[in-house]
Amino acid sequence: MSVVEGLILEFDDFKVEIPRWEILDSGVTALSGPSGSGKTTVFRTLIGLIPCPTFKWKFGNEDLAQLDIPERRLGVVFQSLELFPHMTGRENIFFAARARKIANDEAKSDFKNLIHELRLESCVDRSVQLLSGGERQRVALARALIGQPRVLLLDEPFSSLDIQMREDARQLIKTVIKKRNIPTILITHDTRDLEVLADRVDRIENGRLR
Repeated sequence: MSVVEGLILEFDDFKVEIPRWEILDSGVTALSGPSGSGKTTVFRTLIGLIPCPTFKWKFGNEDLAQLDIPERRLGVVFQSLELFPHMTGRENIFFAARARKIANDEAKSDFKNLIHELRLESCVDRSVQLLSGGERQRVALARALIGQPRVLLLDEPFSSLDIQMREDARQLIKTVIKKRNIPTILITHDTRDLEVLADRVDRIENGRLR
């Protein structure tokens, strides 16, 4: 397991206090809680967007919290997806591969596998502005995975999809995570996400794990 320690942040009217949190080496560790419980603060701290001097993330022999954001090698799918709207799906994915300095031949090979696994063959060369919500989500997941991340982080990944699309997306992501055997952190308030995806569920309320 990787271990998060000392994730303690105090704001004007809210405090997040997580002395220790264990994350599975494989499968999905879910962090669940209501709106305003601290989930997003934890997520943003893990990926390096919120500084926290006391925070440590022990991953093997490294402390990811001491590394610059690119060196943490985390694959991230934001709730808003954060795709580049002026690019195609292919361009978004290869942009991430170049940013992570993945060798071109290796990126091309993995791209082919990801496009097949995520059923993107028919749409990957269209502008992301023309893609459906489900297609954009799958492009965002491919972009996160092509960088060969140590850990995949998903922030409310199905919230923008309708009910049927959510169910299809959950099953697809479950299959991909299992096939690639990548440790995943899922941030969600949706009990169905937990039922389908989570191997372990940790709940957060008022900034503390329960």
